[in-house]
Amino acid sequence: MSQEQAEHGPGDSYSSSEIERLGRERPEAFKSAWVEVGFCFSLLGSMFVAEYFISGFNVLLPSVTNTLHIPPQAATWPASVFSLVAGAFLLPFGRLSDLFGGKAVFVGGLVWFLIWSLIGGFSQNYIMLIFCRALQGFGPAAYLVSGIMLLSNMYRPGPRKNFVFSLYGAFAPVGFFVGIFFAGICAQFLSWKWYFYFGSIMLALVTVVSVFTIPSDGDSRVKGVKMDWYGTVTVVSALLLIVFALTEGSHAPKGWATPYIIVTFVLGWILFGAFVYIEGWIAEQPLLPRSIFAVPGLKPMALALFFQYGVFGIFIFYASFYIEDILNASPILTAAYFTPMCVGGLILATVGGLVLHLLPGRILLIISGTCYTLCVLLFAIIPVNPNYWAYVFPAMLCATAGIDITYNITNIFITTSLPKALQGVAGALINSILFLGISFFLGLADLAVSQTADRGKRESYKVAFWFGTGCAIFGVIVMTLGVKIGKAESGLTADEKAELERELTETRTNE
Repeated sequence: MSQEQAEHGPGDSYSSSEIERLGRERPEAFKSAWVEVGFCFSLLGSMFVAEYFISGFNVLLPSVTNTLHIPPQAATWPASVFSLVAGAFLLPFGRLSDLFGGKAVFVGGLVWFLIWSLIGGFSQNYIMLIFCRALQGFGPAAYLVSGIMLLSNMYRPGPRKNFVFSLYGAFAPVGFFVGIFFAGICAQFLSWKWYFYFGSIMLALVTVVSVFTIPSDGDSRVKGVKMDWYGTVTVVSALLLIVFALTEGSHAPKGWATPYIIVTFVLGWILFGAFVYIEGWIAEQPLLPRSIFAVPGLKPMALALFFQYGVFGIFIFYASFYIEDILNASPILTAAYFTPMCVGGLILATVGGLVLHLLPGRILLIISGTCYTLCVLLFAIIPVNPNYWAYVFPAMLCATAGIDITYNITNIFITTSLPKALQGVAGALINSILFLGISFFLGLADLAVSQTADRGKRESYKVAFWFGTGCAIFGVIVMTLGVKIGKAESGLTADEKAELERELTETRTNE
C-alpha cells in the first residue's frame, strides 16, 4: 500500500484524489444542505452568545453598579465570576462529552445558559446577580467543549473544515462587538435588564435550531470511559482559588498582603500540584492524558497560546476602559470604535477559510503573533489626542487578526492531530487555554495597574499595554521557534493514520 492510499473502512480504499474530494464535500451526517446550515448556525451562534455575555457586561457594569448599589469591593465580581466558573469546569465537561456524546452536552449547556440568563435579568440585588452570573458560566463550559468535539467529528481534514472553523472563530469578535453594542443601547436608552433579555432571545433561537439540526452522535461516546473524580475535584478547586486570588488580590483590603488572598493563592497551587500528580501517576483515566502532549509541537504551542490569549484579554478589557475613561467616549461610541473587529473578523474568516490549505500554518502563526504585539503596542504609545485611523483602527484590526488566525490554525491542528476518542479532551484543552490565559494575565495586568494608580488612569492603563506587549513578544518567539505547522490540506483523520500505520507494520512483520 502506497502513502497515497489509506484504509478508510472495511474493504474501502481511498486514493489521494478521493481524500481531497472528501475534504471538500458535505459530510454524510448532514442529510441536506439546510441541515448543515442549521448545524453551523448552532455552533457559530453558541460562540456568539458566549462572547456577547462576556464583552458587553463590562460596558454595562457602571449602570448595574448604580442600580443595584454594588459596593466597590464587589464591583468586579459580576463581570469576572462568569469567566472564572466557565474556565474552571472545561476539563470535566470534556470528559462528560466523551461519556454522553457531544450533542447531549451541547444542547444541555445551551438550555442551562438560557435559564440562568433569563433569571439574571430579574435580579433584585447584586448578590442574586453574581449568583446568576456564576451559574451562567456552566453553560459555555459545557457547549464550547462539546462544540469543538462536534465540529471536529463531523468534518474531515480539508478546505470545508477549515472554512467552518474559520467562521466559528470569527464569531467570537462578532459576538464581542454585538455584546458591547447592545450593552451601550441598554445602558443609555433602556434598562440593564434588557441586556439579559436580548441575550436570552438569541440563546433560545440557537437552542431550538440546535435541537433539530445537530445530528445524533451517540456513537461518538467513548466505550468504557470513566469520570476522573479526583482529578475533577482538584483541578476545579485549584483553578477557582488561583483565579480568585489573581482577580481579587488588587482589590482586597490589604492587597496581596490580605491573609485570605495569600491562603487561597497558595492552597490553589497546592491543589494544582495534586492534580498534576493524580493525572500523571494515579488516575486510571485522567482528564488530561499524557498522550495528548505527545503531538509534536503541542507543548510550545500551548505555552504560546496561554500568553497570546492573555494579551487578547488585556487588550479587550483595557482598550474599552481607555476609550471610555481617557478618550471620553459614550457607550454607543465605544461600540463604534470596536466595529473594525467585527467587520475584520468576518472578512478574515471568509478569506482565511479559502487559503488555510494553501499557506503554511507556521507563516500564518507568525503573522498573527505580530498582530498581537501591534494591537497592544499601538495603545501603549497612543498620544493624548490620538487620530482614530492611525492608532485605534489598526489596533482593532490587529487584535481580530491575531485571535482569528491563531484560534483557527491551532484548533484545526489540535483536533486533526488527535483521534476521535480524544476530541472531548481537545475541546477542553483549547478553551481552557483561552479562558485561563485571559483570567491569569488580566489578574497580573490588574495588579500592575493598581500598583501604578498614582500615575493617573492614562499612565496606569499604559502599564497594562506595555505588559501585554512583552507577553505578546514572548508568545510569538515561542510560536516561531517551537511550532512547525504545514498547510491545512485534505488528508486522513488521526484514526485513519493510526489504522494505516498498524496495517503497514503488520505487512512488514508478515514479510
